[in-house]
Amino acid sequence: MPFSADAIAAQQVQERLKSIHQLVQDIEKKRHASEQGINNLQKAQDAQDDKNSHTQMKLKNLYKSAINQAEQEEESIRAALQKIAEIRNIRNERRIQARNAGNKESIRQGAWMKMLSHSAQTLPLFVGKINEKPPALCGAIPAHSFYVAKVGDMVAALVKVTEGEENWILAEVVSYNQHTNKYEVDDILEEQNEKGRHCLSKRRVVPLPLMRANPETDPSALFPQGTIVMALFPQTSCFYKAIVNKPPATHMEDYEILFEDQTYQEGYSPPLLVAQRYVISVKQKQKS
Repeated sequence: MPFSADAIAAQQVQERLKSIHQLVQDIEKKRHASEQGINNLQKAQDAQDDKNSHTQMKLKNLYKSAINQAEQEEESIRAALQKIAEIRNIRNERRIQARNAGNKESIRQGAWMKMLSHSAQTLPLFVGKINEKPPALCGAIPAHSFYVAKVGDMVAALVKVTEGEENWILAEVVSYNQHTNKYEVDDILEEQNEKGRHCLSKRRVVPLPLMRANPETDPSALFPQGTIVMALFPQTSCFYKAIVNKPPATHMEDYEILFEDQTYQEGYSPPLLVAQRYVISVKQKQKS
């Protein structure tokens, strides 16, 4: 009897979880070796009482050893992170397959909001190597003009709400037609009915970040204070024009955002927290 798609996906996930378990054990061993190497280096430096060639050579070798041990630990950590990314992809692909087969799960708005928050918090953090710059779709860095969002990716989409009125909404990519340069997207809160699907030109779709930027190492990959942006209003699925009041200070923090709101004397709402994933460059509304 052939295995079901769910069984195959579950097996693939289990294989990667087993690899992660082994990698975590390997990381612990390499971290211990790395710490020991640094301690040996520190002791040698503290005991240094002259600068003869033998002492200098010993220190040089200890430095090389410490660097090599740190690089090995880094390699194992990156391998574990890659396995985690593969698990996310497997689960997302299975969800898309189920949706295409017509097996849509009815999810209440409150549950959707929690899922969106969790998705933003667990978005992979870009940790570059020495002199490596953050790529496109990391933090505030936009996608290249030729980029096409993948099926299942979250995007901001400009859709008609009523006659003469358009809004930027949070949507999921269903397909992309290379010949017409048009996307099919589902409104994440309306995907259960036909009205939630939209066919849009590429300029009406903005891919959301695929990685978070670390303010401590890559501050240039974040919108600075005072930048006009589009941001997802908390507990809704709509993007609105806003101003960055305060960018994240650490990789665990969110933006502090001021939304345009004429009900306040200043013309802006009080500061609200919005995750990196849901803050993008402002776009002008355009006709199809």
